[in-house]
Amino acid sequence: MGQCGITSSKTVLVFLNLIFFLGSSWFVIILLLVFMTEVAVVVLGYIYRAKVEDEVNGSIRNVYDEYSGTNSDAPSRAIDYVQRQLQCCGIHNYSDWMNTRWFNETKNNSVPICCCKSNTEACTGSLAHTEDLYPEGCEVLVVKKLKKIMMYVIWAALTFAAIQMLGMLCACVVLCRWSRDPAYELLITGGTYA
Repeated sequence: MGQCGITSSKTVLVFLNLIFFLGSSWFVIILLLVFMTEVAVVVLGYIYRAKVEDEVNGSIRNVYDEYSGTNSDAPSRAIDYVQRQLQCCGIHNYSDWMNTRWFNETKNNSVPICCCKSNTEACTGSLAHTEDLYPEGCEVLVVKKLKKIMMYVIWAALTFAAIQMLGMLCACVVLCRWSRDPAYELLITGGTYA
């Protein structure tokens, strides 16, 4: 009975050692694939960073055209949120609102209240009081924000790629050393195991 337990334990240990050995040989390959993916992200991020402005310009015009002024639809909530958070008004400036369907339908010669400066009280968005409105358009600020976020992504990918490169280098050194001298060696420093 005792012999069966020892044989089973040895078989399980041999099987687990085989799995871990194969996993460590594949580690470098998997790390290399992840590294290549990160390099692709960095390259594509850098290439498309310049195209952000074109994409934003087309998209922002469509969203402004769909603005209804109600809180129930997504374009209106998005425009209100962006204008409040970035403290901007319109695409290039507040006069862009005059070319929207919402402006023509309301006929009240005003822009949305989210265009009002935060420190201005009793602002109604009236174009008669443009000094109460944010002077800068949202397109420039959105593009600037997106480019900044893309740069963070690029730097994060480069950092992880450098760390992974170090890991691949260490794994290759161990793998090359193991292939020349397959004997297991303990690292001993000063009589203690390291």
